[in-house]
Amino acid sequence: MKIAYLGPKGSFSHHVVQTAFPHEELEPFSNITDVIKAYEQGLVDYSVVPVENSIEGSVHETLDYLFHQARIQAVAEIVQPIHQQLMAVPGQSKFKKIFSHPQALAQGKKFIDEHFPDAQLEVTASTAYAARYVSEHPNQPFAAIAPKSSAEEYGLELVAQDIQEMEANFTRFWVLGPNLPQIPLDADTEKMSLALTLPDNLPGALYKALSTFAWRGIDLTKIESRPLKTALGEYFFIIDVDYSEKELVHFAQKELEAIGIHYKTLGAYPIYMIKDQGRRAYE
Repeated sequence: MKIAYLGPKGSFSHHVVQTAFPHEELEPFSNITDVIKAYEQGLVDYSVVPVENSIEGSVHETLDYLFHQARIQAVAEIVQPIHQQLMAVPGQSKFKKIFSHPQALAQGKKFIDEHFPDAQLEVTASTAYAARYVSEHPNQPFAAIAPKSSAEEYGLELVAQDIQEMEANFTRFWVLGPNLPQIPLDADTEKMSLALTLPDNLPGALYKALSTFAWRGIDLTKIESRPLKTALGEYFFIIDVDYSEKELVHFAQKELEAIGIHYKTLGAYPIYMIKDQGRRAYE
């Protein structure tokens, strides 16, 4: 079985797929869209993509592609504790440029502003790509923000550890595929994610949509708006709902349809948590 993930080796995505699919063939891709397309094109059996970080919020590339283009659903969610490390070629201590994924740069911004205020921030497709790029330019005053595993993979030295702004830092990853695979982790609760499109001629449409869940006592764990990409001021809404009472959720979906609110199911899935065995266990 082949599993696509956001590479290269040493990324947080790499650690997640290694943990969830320890005996399968892992295929790295250079960006999130290509990871999803790999499943759509039949190149892999499952794709694993980041969907939300507890500090920086949703990964829009994932959600927008799944809503606008993909016909694939999340069948499992894996939550990964995140610790960010600043790394460089051994001997380097002054940096003109710091490379990383936008989420990681944002998570470490406070540390960078305090310790390297003159460094130019450079965006890469993933944290591991940043580490690899720095290792390929050993004579340049470059640094990367990435997991500890990236330092080990690319021969870099840790300059500063755990530089993320908040200690409680987690990223949700979705496993996209045809059905729930065997994952050697303990499952927690179940959720369903829906993308709602509201009709223009329905007053209080969002209120009515949310009420279909509220009056049934179904918890909403997330609501977020994203541009519909049709006209300025038009949005679709992503909601995550508790899926432990499946029949109640299905009744709520039928009521949405009855009142003219369209939705796309992004996934219904159990949640697996990778245990954080200490602040530096995974990085």
